[in-house]
Amino acid sequence: MNYVDGFVLSVPAERLADYKKMAEIAAKVWKKHGALEYRECVQDDVTDNGFCATFPQTFKPKDGELMVFAYVVYYSREHRDEVNAKVHADKDLLESCDPENMPFDCKRMTYGGFKTIVEA
Repeated sequence: MNYVDGFVLSVPAERLADYKKMAEIAAKVWKKHGALEYRECVQDDVTDNGFCATFPQTFKPKDGELMVFAYVVYYSREHRDEVNAKVHADKDLLESCDPENMPFDCKRMTYGGFKTIVEA
């Protein structure tokens, strides 16, 4: 079974193109260092169906923000740790992330590593 890092964050709609540019660089870097899969997904259908909470209801984006759900797939947690050590030292990634001009608020991003329990 694989291991997955998952992320949820809000991006101001007017900064989505900037975020996408940064995410495209990140995808190349993660894949270059061994990630099996890298996905960045922006909200499309987040309507309240009365069955469960939507991402916006749970994460409370500000007006004009879009929710992003992202994930990276690895062989194992150990593989994740090896890949991420390389990723976090990669100059291309570091150059694409200007802490003074991020297209989203990093303090409002949620993250976690997950063991896969069902794979189809």
